[in-house]
Order: sequence, then structure tokens, then C-alpha cells
Amino acid sequence: MGAAAMAIEVTPELAEAIRLGYERRDRANMAPTIAYFEALLAEHPDHPVLVYEVGGAYDSAGQEQTARGYYERALALGLDGDVLRRCLCQYASTLRWLGELDESLAVLDRAREEFPGSDSVRVFRALTLNEARRPDEAVAELLTVVTEHADATDLGRWATGLRGLAQWLADGRPE
Repeated sequence: MGAAAMAIEVTPELAEAIRLGYERRDRANMAPTIAYFEALLAEHPDHPVLVYEVGGAYDSAGQEQTARGYYERALALGLDGDVLRRCLCQYASTLRWLGELDESLAVLDRAREEFPGSDSVRVFRALTLNEARRPDEAVAELLTVVTEHADATDLGRWATGLRGLAQWLADGRPE
């Protein structure tokens, strides 16, 4: 196992510590959660998952500029799998909140390439598209997510037509 692989290992003890941090989180007062995750990071310096978690705590506290730095650092340190997907979504969302819509879309395009079946990537992309005043593309993204799960809704036979509508909107309403 190489150094990069070792760096992102999440031991059962560390996974439990992360779980506890979320269990104790109070979104109305994120300072204790931020302090908790910063203390964990101090125990495991440069652990990309913990860098990401600290960023997420700042993000939840509405401190997007600070969160951004942690997300960028976590990505540079190397993430993979589900934690990479989550980091890309949260980083893109932070960029959206900071008004950096082109950058947000670039991050989400990367996420879409790496996780083509991810509903969360599509939903965050729809939010950025909407913010970028591209509502047809945003609705198309959301319709795609919803119609791919038509069996979990009461869309029934409308799903096929709605998928067609999603494509028409994504294509720019061709005549």
C-alpha cells in the first residue's frame, strides 16, 4: 500500500469518532462541532477525510470562505470513493454560495465524470444551473433524477414523457 493509500485510511476508531461528531452536531451552534473536528485533525494532521470534515463543519456554520480552503486542501491531499463525491458536491455548493458559478459547474462536471450515476451530483448541479440563470437546464437535471426513480414515485407512465421533456430542455428547446 502506497503512502497516498495509507493517508486516506479511515480506521474503525476514526470512523466512530467522525460519527460521534455528527451525532453531537447542533446546526444552530456549530462552534463545538468545528472545535471537535479541528481537534481530531490535530491528532491526525493532513488526513484528507478529516480536512474535508473540518471544511464541512465550517460550511454548515455558514463560513463558506473558510470551508473552501479546507475542501481545496482535502482534494489536494487525495480523496476517493464516496467521500470524494461528497467533497466535490459540498465544494461546488460552497462555490455557488460564494457566487463563483463557473467554478462550481466545473467542479460538478468533474464530479459527473467520476460519478456518472450520482443523483446528488445532479441535484447540486441543478442548484448551480438555476443560480446561473439557466433554469431549463436545472429543471432538466431534476427531471432526470426524478424520472430515474419513477418506481419510487407515483409518476407511472408519465416518466417516459417527462424524460423526453428533460432532454428537450437540456437541448435548448429545439424546434
